[in-house]
Amino acid sequence: MTDPSCFQLRRAMPVLDCTDMVRSVAFYKEKLGFDARVWGEPVTFAILQRGVVTIALAKADAGKAAVSRNWAAYVYVRDVDALHAELSAHGVVAETPAPRDYNCRDFTVDDPDGHMIAFGQVLEPDVLGPG
Repeated sequence: MTDPSCFQLRRAMPVLDCTDMVRSVAFYKEKLGFDARVWGEPVTFAILQRGVVTIALAKADAGKAAVSRNWAAYVYVRDVDALHAELSAHGVVAETPAPRDYNCRDFTVDDPDGHMIAFGQVLEPDVLGPG
């Protein structure tokens, strides 16, 4: 079933709980290269953007972030090795990019609250992933 053009999906924005908004916004800006816009005093919500990728942070209720050890976000990149080198130069500890069974080479980074963000490059063009 094809959506009418006015209902086509455009992009997604995961919203991640965080316990310390200042620390988390600084991590995404200084370590991962995102731009940020914040709301609240003190900050309770932030939208982070790098290229077409958008991630939001929301202040966790009761000071504890809901964290899964599955990916909180999977970000497709054109050159996973170049991004890995960039993040490593900014002091981000990440595994070496590795090929996976799902047609990508990727690595993961944990943010300050333990959310796992994956960065991956598609190995062969596929209808389910960017080329």
